[in-house]
Amino acid sequence: MKLVNNRFLTLLAVTLALTFSGPATAFNLDSDAPITVSADNARLDDTKGIATYTGDVQLVQGKTRLDAERVVLYRDANGLSRIEASGQPARYQQPTRDGEGETDARALNITWSASEDQLTFERDAIIEQNGNLFRGDVIHYDTVRRVVTAQGGDTNTGSGRVEMVIQPRSTKSKQGSDGSSQSQ
Repeated sequence: MKLVNNRFLTLLAVTLALTFSGPATAFNLDSDAPITVSADNARLDDTKGIATYTGDVQLVQGKTRLDAERVVLYRDANGLSRIEASGQPARYQQPTRDGEGETDARALNITWSASEDQLTFERDAIIEQNGNLFRGDVIHYDTVRRVVTAQGGDTNTGSGRVEMVIQPRSTKSKQGSDGSSQSQ
């Protein structure tokens, strides 16, 4: 039984890696495309390297987009180092690596860390991509290693479990007049 469980877990891990081909690098600091920020209000503390935006905040770089009610940007000597966003929910969108679809993620808190190459979605986190779904209380996405880890939440506020929906491989089929499906 233990061998079957290990095979299942290995298969599941491989399936996840192939299914969630996630964003390439979230916000790309090496890109020539600037990150544009718009909001209802802004406060910049240049001494601390912190910019706080509130009210219908939108960060856009190329086709990568972050929408939230509040966003805090942290800068260090190397430039932008961290983004913290919150909303009801905050939403992160980016085309997939292969350009076939889009990653659409939502959570009450979204954090991007340049030094850790990681996106973290916390509290009511959902990631959808091409009909596939990944849900948990906390979801970490390592943008370099392309590894997704998730944790269930407190059972008082939710199911306490991680949920995944993986769509079957697409097969072109044609439905016959009797309602049956035939492969082409």
